Amino acid sequence: MGCRAIFSPLSLLPPSLSLPRIEEKMYKGQSGMWSWLLHRVTGLGILLFLFIHIVDISLLGFGPLVYDEGITLFDQFIVRLLSLALIGAVLFHAFNGVRIMFIDFWRKGARYQRAMFIGVLILTVLVFLPMSYYVIVPGLYWFTHVPTSSVSGH
Repeated sequence: MGCRAIFSPLSLLPPSLSLPRIEEKMYKGQSGMWSWLLHRVTGLGILLFLFIHIVDISLLGFGPLVYDEGITLFDQFIVRLLSLALIGAVLFHAFNGVRIMFIDFWRKGARYQRAMFIGVLILTVLVFLPMSYYVIVPGLYWFTHVPTSSVSGH
């Protein structure tokens, strides 16, 4: 029993036309991929909020009491956290959209896309932090203020 060579049509190709190895074809996950992924995820999050907003506004059709009860849900702390996520999504989506326009319409945009992506992330965080204070602090009112008793004189 001798050793037989396995014939492959690819073996007929000259070495300069050989196919790339799997390591060469895999995408390494650079800033362009993360920017693309975050842009899509934030866009879907904003779309989800739009649907929720349409539902909560439609509660007006059922009368002011139903609407008021539905709106009280938005004062809960978990909903405040979701509002923060929405704010972050809108900020990133907007700033990244401007970055995409620079890449598309500026001749050197593709060369600086990584630096612009880092700038988008920094700008998003810098604008997000002051906004988060105004969303979270009113939700912490119950935690920072001790209720006073209405009965006095004892």
